Amino acid sequence: PARVLLQDFTGVPALVDLAAMRNAMAEMGGDSAAINPQVPADLVIDHSVQVDAYGSKAAFLINAEREYERNRERYAFLRWGQTAFDGFRVVPPDTGIVHQVNLEYLGRVVFDDVTSGERCAYPDTLVGTDSHTTMINGLGILGWGVGGIEAEAAMLGQPIAMLIPQVVGFKLRGTLPEGATATDLVLRVTEMLRERGVVGKFVEFYGRGIGSLSLADRATIGNMSPEYGATCAIFPIDQETLEYLRFTGRDDKRVALVEAYAKEQGLFHTTDAIEAAYSDTLELDLATVEPSIAGPKLPQRRIVLSNAKATFGFDLTKMFGVDGGNDASGRATTQDAAATTFGLHHGSVVIAAITSCTNTSNPSVMIGAGLLARNAVARGLQTRPWVKTSLAPGSMVVTKYLKEAGLMDDLEALGFYLVGYGCTTCIGNSGPLPQPISDAIHEHDLVACSVLSGNRNFEGRINPDTKANYLASPPLVVAYALTGRMDLDLTAEPLGQDEQGNDVYLRDIWPTQQEITDTVRSAVKTEQFSAKYAQVFDGDERWHALEIPAGDRFAWTDESTYIRRPTFLSDIPAEPVPPGDIEGARVLALLGDSVTTDHISPAGSIPAESPAGQWLIEHGVQPQEFNSYGSRRGNHEVMMRGTFANIRLRNRLAPGTEGGWTRHQPSGEQMTIYQAAVQYASEGIPLIVIAGKEYGSGSSRDWAAKGTLMLGVGAVIADSYERIHRSNLIGMGVLPLQFAAGENAETVGLTGEEAFTIREVSGLSPGKKLEVIAELNGERKTFEVVARIDAPVELDYYRHGGILPYVLRTLRAREA
Repeated sequence: PARVLLQDFTGVPALVDLAAMRNAMAEMGGDSAAINPQVPADLVIDHSVQVDAYGSKAAFLINAEREYERNRERYAFLRWGQTAFDGFRVVPPDTGIVHQVNLEYLGRVVFDDVTSGERCAYPDTLVGTDSHTTMINGLGILGWGVGGIEAEAAMLGQPIAMLIPQVVGFKLRGTLPEGATATDLVLRVTEMLRERGVVGKFVEFYGRGIGSLSLADRATIGNMSPEYGATCAIFPIDQETLEYLRFTGRDDKRVALVEAYAKEQGLFHTTDAIEAAYSDTLELDLATVEPSIAGPKLPQRRIVLSNAKATFGFDLTKMFGVDGGNDASGRATTQDAAATTFGLHHGSVVIAAITSCTNTSNPSVMIGAGLLARNAVARGLQTRPWVKTSLAPGSMVVTKYLKEAGLMDDLEALGFYLVGYGCTTCIGNSGPLPQPISDAIHEHDLVACSVLSGNRNFEGRINPDTKANYLASPPLVVAYALTGRMDLDLTAEPLGQDEQGNDVYLRDIWPTQQEITDTVRSAVKTEQFSAKYAQVFDGDERWHALEIPAGDRFAWTDESTYIRRPTFLSDIPAEPVPPGDIEGARVLALLGDSVTTDHISPAGSIPAESPAGQWLIEHGVQPQEFNSYGSRRGNHEVMMRGTFANIRLRNRLAPGTEGGWTRHQPSGEQMTIYQAAVQYASEGIPLIVIAGKEYGSGSSRDWAAKGTLMLGVGAVIADSYERIHRSNLIGMGVLPLQFAAGENAETVGLTGEEAFTIREVSGLSPGKKLEVIAELNGERKTFEVVARIDAPVELDYYRHGGILPYVLRTLRAREA
């Protein structure tokens, strides 16, 4: 890759690893300065702001101040890294979301530098430590998300190895109909591609319909590539690309280089371009796209807006195990709603958040939300009092053009005040609900809902009080804030009444596409981008006031609860220890389908009673100062205790439980997964994990693999893997194995109580079939698995105990 992109949740542990590798290199007798980025690396601090304050003009300042209070040590560490490593830049907090900053400023489309005295131009390619790095694909830039460990290796000059992918062509034709948004389009695309099956594949969009999509619309589609499982989802370079570069303030010379290079290399798309030969194709008429939401647990589960009410009632019974019956008013009748605060009931929307990179980069949906708010205010509508509202744009440009259009006042009138420029609700930083609301939800065991303009709605991610979470366009987020409930048909039932008592419907206040287009043209201006990005790396007085240690090696301290030298980068032998067979292993977790990296390594709040919470309390941190799992990723002590600790995880070894529970074998004693891992380690027993389909889907979370290793897991056996997590497991020296086609834990007859032996590990080769023996009470089952080590270089990584020890030894050998 030409460059590497990081955000702070994944960037801090990556920088911790690099700092620890300097120590390890010195301990191996090498030059610690050899651990330095070989390609440009940019880190954007965007994942740490939380919505503590909302609903007032002071919210942004309060949240920014709390962000610095919580994260001062982490930010000082990042500032140290900016000075200790060459070619490493940091965009300070409260500036924007990494993917929007990448789209609007960092992305070059064509890279150029001086090599051997000559100027050399080549495509701008990148990998990023966030799965939604694919947003840049909308700009015609090839890039995708990797785990932090792969990104570190890339920064140190290692190539990204992969099997040559299949390329799926997605043909677009027509134009979006009136009332449909880019969000509705991406939810339809996500549904189609997840159904087709594109894990590990590239998706390339083509056809005349491309010309009707703005660059921001394309970026919205590229952004959600992880949700449909593709490695990337790229659009071609065309005239729209050039116009976007000019409009966002890129230098004229840059635009000229992009145009000349793309045309010379045959990368420039025109309407008469010859269609490529693809591995597979599918097609969508944009005119068929209709308003939709997705949820309540998976982004690919699209729901047509007119079916949302009926689907919610169905889901109450099927997904949440409660009676989905509704009374004449549409309120769920399974409990006395009037007895709860504000009359909360199943389906009450308690969070409405305009947030995340997916949509806040798109002026059309942001302006659309503002216009809908203006129309709602004009008709006298108000947000329901139990709804926590927030506006968290991905760029300071957004609030600039909303103010230019005169729409901020209307959004604020409905409670959508600026809470921060960062990834808030979508990453789980939604902040606590008001205590009476939270208490009512738990007292009555309500299925409360959130609606957010994001890309992720996985279980346990958004907020511990919301069991049902829905993705929606920014205008629909505003609409649901007005109703405060999911059990309502927005297409047929009124949102409320005006001052004259007349019903007001969504169709009455929905802006026309012409209104949106005209407002975007008049309010969004090039000088807004130029002004906001002129000092993007500078930071404010709080950033400059951070005290940072001196020297090119970090001063580790055992007192820190944020930054610690990881044990897996200590005492690394000069030569690798060859992996051997796995004998008598026990199952730490027996998991079902669609277990995400959120399930494996949570990003949200840390419960006080959890192993991670108990460790923090033992080290003098009070629960109100826990911060989040994401912010603690520089501390392996917290993260290993948080692995498999998601509050919604269901381990079939501990039936009837939710959260990080298991049963120790052969005793059968129930305990936390962390406690079991410690006990197994004391007994000298290796561990495995067994899982279903799409294991490790979701975020490019390296701690999902690091924590797995640190708990003592040597192998995972799954029906299938998402690309990033499979790579991460190998990168940490954990062996990913896959059941043979048509087999899984159930068909083989596994209970998880068996003792497992995996043969011929020492003779591994890419794609090799291995024998697994499962023994229980004298009975033996034997089955085959496929080693999901797909390339020779991955085998090298595994044999070295992971990619980072491999890189260390390689760099040390070059010195010698």
